[in-house]
Amino acid sequence: MSVQNTELRIHPRDQHNISRKAISPNALRVLYRLKDAGFGAYLVGGAVRDLLIGIQPKDFDVATDATPEQVKHLFRNCRLIGRRFRLAHVIFGREIVEVATFRANSDDGSGDRELENGRLVRDNVYGTIEEDAVRRDFTANALYYAIEDFSVRDYVGGFEDVAQRRLRLIGDPEARYREDPVRMLRAVRLAAKLGFEIDAASADPIPRLAPLVVDAPPARLFDECLKLFLAGHAEQSFLGLEGHGLLPVLFPETATALAAADGGRSREMLLQAMRNTDRRIAEDKPVTPAFLFAALLWPAYRRELETLRGQGMELLAAQQRAADRVTLHQAQRIALPRRFSTPMEEIWLLQSRFPLRQRKRVFRLLAHPRFRAAYDFLELRCIESPELADEVAFWREAQGLPPEQLADRLGPPRRGSKSSAATAAADADGNAGEASATKRKRRRRRRKSAAAAPDKGE
Repeated sequence: MSVQNTELRIHPRDQHNISRKAISPNALRVLYRLKDAGFGAYLVGGAVRDLLIGIQPKDFDVATDATPEQVKHLFRNCRLIGRRFRLAHVIFGREIVEVATFRANSDDGSGDRELENGRLVRDNVYGTIEEDAVRRDFTANALYYAIEDFSVRDYVGGFEDVAQRRLRLIGDPEARYREDPVRMLRAVRLAAKLGFEIDAASADPIPRLAPLVVDAPPARLFDECLKLFLAGHAEQSFLGLEGHGLLPVLFPETATALAAADGGRSREMLLQAMRNTDRRIAEDKPVTPAFLFAALLWPAYRRELETLRGQGMELLAAQQRAADRVTLHQAQRIALPRRFSTPMEEIWLLQSRFPLRQRKRVFRLLAHPRFRAAYDFLELRCIESPELADEVAFWREAQGLPPEQLADRLGPPRRGSKSSAATAAADADGNAGEASATKRKRRRRRRKSAAAAPDKGE
């Protein structure tokens, strides 16, 4: 879409529901100071979109015709960031108001706009508000709330699209996806978050262009995965990835495993993991990428483990080899930091210890620092393997019993050992100390490793 195709529609205050009471006071300070200094000042993007549909935004971004240097001159609490996109961050304690200068939709020959193989890698050519609107990705994100008269300004039909709960790309969809393939993931994420439907013209090219996503940096894809799955709409995001052919691009081995004969139960297990994550976020409970990726990659891990066992490999060796292989292969696509991949693998490896009911093994597992996460994962696995219900019941009860009662339930001690209660208490204390010592050893290894060769992926 070119600038000539834009048509300004001004929606005055009485035609929309945006109130200054819902806008961050710090964002209002930035808007008013820019206006008082003679610059255009607009709340822009997702904040305007969310306010229109009744969602309280988490961030408030500002667009202006002031250059980043002029913004910095106005605010002592400002710092300039970025090479690809030069931005001004105005800092108010923990809150950052991002201020972007209107960008042009074409190259002015200055070298501040650069494309490589059709992908935009640098964009610091400044322009008008009309050009800035066309440059944005979706029409719903190209709305401007003007502080001067409290109107909403729309150049590309975004106001109507928001009202219709429709997600539509600005310009030619194929060209925009080729310019930045991650926009395909962004389309799925926004549709899931907002409950919007992706416009047919914007959705049709996605399955065909999905392989382009692999060219994005793995670290960026990891960040996108966190936004997809840890923002309260994981289930709908997963279904969107599946429906638009993006799941095999992000998680190729998982997609292959789900396509197998028993993929129905594995898929339902994954969907339940997503629902649980969404529920925890809604209840303001903590969530961790380690557990999420343990669920997402479990079908791939289980498939690899079965392959290795079929080749005659011993169980413990096969488990470690399968975990290492799946993690390594996935890291080539999505940069999963070790602080998440290590506990993810521990959750997998602990699953084989749940069937073991010897007293010492039970107390050791209960004292393991990853026990609770591993037990939650065991509960989740019941969807895939209903025969695990007895194990879940045993370990649920074991967690609620005092050590002495649990020891009695597990039977008498072996000949020559201490009494049940004494052994139980010793096991509990000893294994707690063992877990603490293990943590200390891991920390020392990480410090040595970091000193010798820092992990750039983290």
